[in-house]
Amino acid sequence: MGTMTEKELDSNDILQLVTFRLGNEEYSLDILSVQEIIRHMELTRVPKAPEFVDGVINLRGRVIPVLDLRKRFGLSADENTDDTRIIVVDISDKTVGFKVDAVSEVLRLPADTVEPPPSIVTDVDSEYIKGVGKIDGRLIILLDVTKILNRTELADITSEATAVA
Repeated sequence: MGTMTEKELDSNDILQLVTFRLGNEEYSLDILSVQEIIRHMELTRVPKAPEFVDGVINLRGRVIPVLDLRKRFGLSADENTDDTRIIVVDISDKTVGFKVDAVSEVLRLPADTVEPPPSIVTDVDSEYIKGVGKIDGRLIILLDVTKILNRTELADITSEATAVA
């Protein structure tokens, strides 16, 4: 009688999220999709790439396209600072970097505190948002890493990156 069923355990799942800033808003990605976080480095531009692709980096012999999430989300561009980071993620077996203003922390958030995204929470298109979590009075926007690029964009960007190599 004291044990919980699988279904009850699911509602108590804890999400581990990497949080980062774009402008004044805090966003997050599921830590399971994040390979690593690196300092911003010199990029090689890719001719004819979409505007939101900043270029490619060579990360230990692997050429990885880097997307500027500000541009992808239609936010105003900003200068790189000492806090600018590239979050290296896996999307459908492809490796991509997301340039962000700063990485904040890794948070643990109970899954049952995440709500569907209200349409006016952020300047970012709600199609990219998995939900909104609240922790210590802060709103954390959970991004859906699989929606930031559609399949065609992902295939094009990763093939352009290898062509530059």
